Amino acid sequence: MAKLIYAASPDSADMLYATGFQAPDAFIFLEHRGKTAVLLSDLEIDRGRREARVDEVLSLTELARGLGERPSVGAVAAKLLRRLRIRRVDVPADFPLGMARMLEKSGIKVVPVEGHFWPERECKSPREIGQIRRAASLAGAGILRAVEVLRASKIGRSGKLTWGGRPLTSELLRAEIDCAVLHAGGAVEGTIVAGGRQACDPHERGHGPLRAHQLIILDVFPRDRATGFYGDLTRTVVRGRADEAQRRMWQTVCEAQRLAIRMMKPGVKGAAVHKTVQEFFRAEGYPTGRKGGRWTGFFHGTGHGLGLDLHEEPRLAATSFRAGQVFTVEPGLYYPSVGGARHEDMIVVTATGNRRLSRLDVPLEL
Repeated sequence: MAKLIYAASPDSADMLYATGFQAPDAFIFLEHRGKTAVLLSDLEIDRGRREARVDEVLSLTELARGLGERPSVGAVAAKLLRRLRIRRVDVPADFPLGMARMLEKSGIKVVPVEGHFWPERECKSPREIGQIRRAASLAGAGILRAVEVLRASKIGRSGKLTWGGRPLTSELLRAEIDCAVLHAGGAVEGTIVAGGRQACDPHERGHGPLRAHQLIILDVFPRDRATGFYGDLTRTVVRGRADEAQRRMWQTVCEAQRLAIRMMKPGVKGAAVHKTVQEFFRAEGYPTGRKGGRWTGFFHGTGHGLGLDLHEEPRLAATSFRAGQVFTVEPGLYYPSVGGARHEDMIVVTATGNRRLSRLDVPLEL
């Protein structure tokens, strides 16, 4: 059986896992009879020979000889596969359609693999867990910068926040977060800074002026530029004073997270953890349902797998926990009359329970 990937490593966790090689343009990876190889252009071949974790680095230019002027990568790949007498390749489910059709015209059967292309990615090695812990620290650097800016902000008469003599907006605070992550060695996109009613939509990035005495969700999920692993942390804060409803909801979310983490150990079903969190919220007086045409309460997952993908298999609610799996744990509550609160950390399942990969003490009030 042969495995084939055609992708740019920043866009493909499967390619990055297979090769450890960071290249911005798509290239070919092949595994056949226990040996691995990459097919690289002249632009990348010298660096590939130094950095790629494969048995052989092949020249695209050399293999292209005899195929006419400027042959496609698909034509060169087909030539390589025919030379090795490979008539079938397993490919990731997101393998390019055009490349697949070109190979099939050359008589090579292309079989998409559903689910894990590399099943071993599910349980992380000690080295990978260390890399994920570093990625968590990048997210922490972003949140700590947000806390620093919010604490330095001024509360105006209308409740709007100002910083450095100008309005403090979600966009401005997000830029400060992203710059801090960049300086720490991460790449980030999609950072969430959402306050007030905006925070009641879990994937609303946030826009416009931030206000005092409102819940503000800070969700930072950078990728480590050196390793490709993701970190993902969320904290909820108030610049100023939280009222009783805000404080109680925040405390309930934090307790729900502690409850979920206590349950997570080998053999326990993720679905049971999720159901327990749902029941806990309901018992505490936080029902979930549609109100005024929108969802309120707790209406997303308790967490998700994390690694070289931000949302990585296995899904938390669809697995029985195994040692080495890494998950976020992020319960949240969302009610427009109060605001939104979410608390997210990262854990690795161990032989006897789990261990936190992130610790970041941030108080509710700043």
